[in-house]
Amino acid sequence: MAKRRILKKKINYICGELFAEALSMMLYDSNISKDAANDVMAHILKMQDDIISRISHTQPGNVKGFYTKLHADLQQQVNEIFDQIINLH
Repeated sequence: MAKRRILKKKINYICGELFAEALSMMLYDSNISKDAANDVMAHILKMQDDIISRISHTQPGNVKGFYTKLHADLQQQVNEIFDQIINLH
C-alpha cells in the first residue's frame, strides 16, 4: 500500500508542476489566450484524476502489466500536455 501512496504523490507532483507552468505562462505572457490556458489546465486536472483513480483500483492478476500500461499512458498524456503548453504562444 505504501508504494501506491508514493506513486500518487509523484503523480500529484508532476501534475502540479505542469499546472504551475501553464498558469505562469498565462499570467506572464499577455499574448496567450486565457481560454486556451484554462483548457490546458482543465486537461491536466482531468488527467490527474484519471490516473489517480486507476491507481486506486488496480486490476488483480496482471499487476505488472497494469502498471506498465499506466506508466505508458501517463508518459503519453504528459507529453501531449507539454506540447499543448508549448503551443500556447
